Amino acid sequence: MTVSGRTPRLGIGLPVYNGEEYLAESLDALLGQTYEDFELVISDNASTDGTQDICRKYAAQDSRIRYIRLSRNIGAAPNHNYVFTQCHGELFKWASHDDLYARDLLRACVEALDERPDVILAHADQAVIDGDGQVKVPYEYGLATDSPRAPERFRSMLFEPGGDDFYGVMRADVLRRVKPHDSYHHADRTFVTEIGLHGPFHQVPELLYFRRDHPTRAERANPSKRSRCVNLDPRRAGLLHPTPRLLAEYVWGFVAAIRRAPLSAADRRACYRHLAAWMTSRARPGAGERVEDRAPIDPAKLTVSVDALVAGREGRRA
Repeated sequence: MTVSGRTPRLGIGLPVYNGEEYLAESLDALLGQTYEDFELVISDNASTDGTQDICRKYAAQDSRIRYIRLSRNIGAAPNHNYVFTQCHGELFKWASHDDLYARDLLRACVEALDERPDVILAHADQAVIDGDGQVKVPYEYGLATDSPRAPERFRSMLFEPGGDDFYGVMRADVLRRVKPHDSYHHADRTFVTEIGLHGPFHQVPELLYFRRDHPTRAERANPSKRSRCVNLDPRRAGLLHPTPRLLAEYVWGFVAAIRRAPLSAADRRACYRHLAAWMTSRARPGAGERVEDRAPIDPAKLTVSVDALVAGREGRRA
């Protein structure tokens, strides 16, 4: 709740563990948004670096921030799920502690949802930046998540690479109807795919989101499937969670999503057919890759600068 007692329309959940290197930059970018009707809930997964000090400093300066420190590291996936339960607005967005956000990102996404009641998630075009905040490559969004047909959205998210819709602005009531984020290999893809079975997404055609790629990013620091899953949930460290089980859970995640989704019988059958085709053909090259691992568009097409788009990176910290 805000100081006035009114629930902000948008809840932003920021789960973090040992994020001191880039956290202040990300907080500056979020707090400098032109859309201001939000609460920012930070869930600190028992960090052992300077994360706590940074969070408490920012929370003391801005009443929109609520800082929660967990007593132990419960893993990235449970922390993402937990921080969502702590937000109460009609809209919700997860934020990463190391990414950057152009000043108009939240405004553009919220306006898209207001203009299109059928759309359940809105995000914007993105570019990958390095540890210094310099643009490496911009990417074009190629998924058919805006299709009015659920089977076509499902097919696209199965076969097409890329997309960071996980970090879009979502309708919270839809998010509450899907299974919480799990911790098997590529669980984020099955999670977003299930959300997509509930309605279309909208991609704002403006470069407003900057995904940071650096050596300590979770996917880089945990190169194997097992280590990534253990990072998502420490309970995956046991011998009862071998790689074949993690991959089987991934496939079953799609099956379960189809079973749970509010689909007609015809659409459900169409989704099962797409899933069977994906499984038997092993998906075309590139499916399941992270967006920064794909072939980029021509960098010469990028005519904007991160510093020009991101809010008050120097001014807010002065």
